[in-house]
This record gives sequence, C-alpha cells and structure tokens, in this order.
Amino acid sequence: MQVVDHIEEFEKPDFAVVTIGTFDGVHVGHQAILKRLVSEAKKNNGKSVLITFWPHPRFILNKDADKLKLLSTFREKIELVAGLGVDYILKIAFTPEFSNLSADEFVKQILVEKVGTKKLFIGHDHHFGNNREGNIHFLHEHSEKYGFEVNEISKQEIDHIGISSTKIRNTLESGEIHLANSLLGRNYSIKGKVIDGNKKGRSIGFPTANIEIPETYKLLPADGAYAVKVWVESSLYNGMLNIGFKPTVDGSNRTIEVHLFNFDSDIYGKEIVVEFVRALRKEMKFGSIEELKTQLQKDREAAMDILS
Repeated sequence: MQVVDHIEEFEKPDFAVVTIGTFDGVHVGHQAILKRLVSEAKKNNGKSVLITFWPHPRFILNKDADKLKLLSTFREKIELVAGLGVDYILKIAFTPEFSNLSADEFVKQILVEKVGTKKLFIGHDHHFGNNREGNIHFLHEHSEKYGFEVNEISKQEIDHIGISSTKIRNTLESGEIHLANSLLGRNYSIKGKVIDGNKKGRSIGFPTANIEIPETYKLLPADGAYAVKVWVESSLYNGMLNIGFKPTVDGSNRTIEVHLFNFDSDIYGKEIVVEFVRALRKEMKFGSIEELKTQLQKDREAAMDILS
C-alpha cells in the first residue's frame, strides 16, 4: 500500500475505485467497506483509493475539539488499512481553507481532476463540501456530468450490527472492553514509550512499566485494571494494566502502568503496544498497602486465567 501525504504527489491510476471518510478505528463496518472497495478495483483491473483527512475535521471545525478522542492515530489507521489490501491512502490536509470548498469544487478538483475517480463508494449519510451540502443525492444528480459511477453504501450494510465509531468510544469509556473488541474485530490497543516512574510497584512486588502516549487525542479506556497482551519489539507477553490515579498510593496524576508476567528486562525508552483483552475491575482505593497487594494478587490470577 502506498500512502500519499500530499494530493499534488498522487499519480492518477487508469481506473480508480474510491471511498471517502475518516475511518476512525477501522472497525468491522469499515473493514467490510474497504474489502468491497478492493474487490471492485480488482474486478476492473484498477486501484483502490481511500481518501481520508488529517487533522480530523472536528479538530478544525468543532469548538469542542479538545474533547474529541479518537480510536486510532493516523499511523495506526495506516497499519490497519494496509492489512486489508487497499492500494492507496490519500491523505488530504483538512484546513479552514479546504473546508470552504463547495461540494461541486470538491468533486471536480479532487475526485475528478486529481484522483481520476471511475467508481465512488460513499455512505448513505456522508456529507462533504462547505456547509455539508454534498451528499449521496447530490452525487447521483450530477454523476453523469462528473463521469463516474456512484455506489451507495446503505445503512443496512454499515449498521447491521449497530457498529459506529461513536458506539465503540462509548463502550471503551465505560470499560466494556469485550464489547469494543467485538465491534472492532480485534483487541483495542494503545502504543507508547516506557518512561521512568516512581517505582512504587516494584517495592510491593509488582514492578510496572509506565507508558507515555504522545498523541493526547488517543482514547483511553475507563480507569481500572485490565488483562492485557503486550508487544515488546517482536515478542508478546501477558500482563495486567492499570489506568487511573492510584488513589491508595498518591492519587495525583493519571497514569498508565503495565505489569508483565514472567518478565524482568529493562525496557525504559522502548515503544510498546498494549492490547486490551478484558476488564478486571474499576479503580479502587484501599485501606492499606497490604490490601492493595492482596487485590493485585487476585488481579494477576484473574488476568492469567483470562489470558490462558
């Protein structure tokens, strides 16, 4: 798969089969659309093209953009889409100036002139152009003028099991990891660097790696303890992770800390990937360090049972 960061660098294929969207999380519904896109491109000896936007349009247009949390960083989205066989990701910089393009200008300048679209797959409720004036009806009315075929992705195709990025965000924010994973078609994951911590976990027999995620917009599940799988370079380990303020110990800053089972290597400064498998419990404040240790032992046993 080729990622094109600037539309001026895109070389039009002879037969472009195109879809448009943010595709946050690349969930099961998105996967079905992209597999259909790839299949249609192969039938026509063409190329499949996903046009997506970065930054996320809501970061530019929405006054509450600081509250928006995403299921995937742009790098994660690239990795997920690549696994589905898409030929091109075309990243369009979403700016205030770009948002002012009319629907007609967007179709002519982007879809026709720059991409050379022959077939377009678009959601039944997708809007584009200034004031969201473009939609499936607009495209059907003008498809002959633009010279490409418009294929509607129906509500039934996308929502047949109630999948949406918003629903997945809600399940994660309520700690329903198993449900989020079923809608994503994979374990929800975070990627970050291991940084120095206060080493209090080590003093009670549960050494942890503190994880720093540079993308502040990346959604974290609800505060609590989780059974997780952790990629350290090319090796996979089982473990348990806590998100929260550690009220029994200090309660000052929200942290992400993972304890790996049967692991005793120095990984400070390394990037690791954590896959959330199942929630263990909500974050709790204990009456003493001994009570905390007892609960951590129970958490470890529960996590090992789940992950086995």
